[in-house]
Amino acid sequence: MADLKLTDVEKAYGEVKVLSDINLDIKKGELIVFVGPSGCGKSTLLRMIAGLEKITGGELQIDGMVVNDIPPAQRGIAMVFQSYALYPHMTVRDNMAFALKLAGKSKSEIDAAVKKAADVLQLGPYLDRLPKALSGGQRQRVAIGRSIVRDPKVYLFDEPLSNLDAALRVATRIEIAKLKESMPESTMIYVTHDQVEAMTLASRIVVLAGGGIAQVGSPLELYERPNGEFVAQFIGSPSMNLLAGEVVATGPQTTVKLAGGGVARADIPTTDADMGLKVNVGVRPEDMVATDKDEFLFQGEVDLVEALGELTVLYFKPESQGAVPVLAKLAGIHAELKGRNVKLNADPSKVHLFHNKVSLLYR
Repeated sequence: MADLKLTDVEKAYGEVKVLSDINLDIKKGELIVFVGPSGCGKSTLLRMIAGLEKITGGELQIDGMVVNDIPPAQRGIAMVFQSYALYPHMTVRDNMAFALKLAGKSKSEIDAAVKKAADVLQLGPYLDRLPKALSGGQRQRVAIGRSIVRDPKVYLFDEPLSNLDAALRVATRIEIAKLKESMPESTMIYVTHDQVEAMTLASRIVVLAGGGIAQVGSPLELYERPNGEFVAQFIGSPSMNLLAGEVVATGPQTTVKLAGGGVARADIPTTDADMGLKVNVGVRPEDMVATDKDEFLFQGEVDLVEALGELTVLYFKPESQGAVPVLAKLAGIHAELKGRNVKLNADPSKVHLFHNKVSLLYR
């Protein structure tokens, strides 16, 4: 298994630069997840690592060796595609063995590698079936098994679950998590647009935006300490609420007077120089709680209620046309709140402050 290092990596199509200043160290045994909005370049970056896209600037190292000009077949990588890419006329066994046959491996080596991968992925009963006789989840496991038998330095996953229905996606995600646990030294890079996949699978998440890296960190680090408004709203579903306000008290705990009349207290240190600073107060919907006290963070009329059983999502009427509505997730069932005026508050340790889209924690 391998370490990877990307130094000042760039990708351009003619005069159009789509990725720049990509600097990233990936350690052996990590499962790194690339996330970001559509068009941010996450699949392009994965394909550059695979050698399927040419690197137009910077340097990519795998195990200390620069591989910019090394063909894909010689990089020691294996890629699992969104579309499975199985040979329809070959059995599961032959699909998994094909790359080893091309490499000239002996029959005994091939049989041992296929059996080992099949045992890990629970594909033993299906080895003599054609892909058309398998479910979508089973086909994706075959695609993963085809990578495992090659014993690569790095596994690359390009949105492998996006073609599956919701139930299969959950089941296959769990299987990938178990697979990683069974192969602790394997280095894996995984591209997805699904936040649940990113949060549950990743050792670290790389958030891409605007042609570069917005933030890198563990899933909980990005959730609890986003470095800016983009990451704060991209990680977490529903998105973090942002409320405009002004700093009215500084110190170890900062007090912000909100434009809507509420008061936010945040366990974020500020100085006298921050008095009067215009900020956006960020609070995640799940961190908001109903209150009947005089002091509140937000107050509004509940426009829509989604009663999901274990929790209720409240949508508040926006203050102006086109404004983003404030959301709150309350534990339990609260269908009776529709149309009512509700006050909300949040623990100061859960409140974020942003100035010019940057978290005050990262100034």
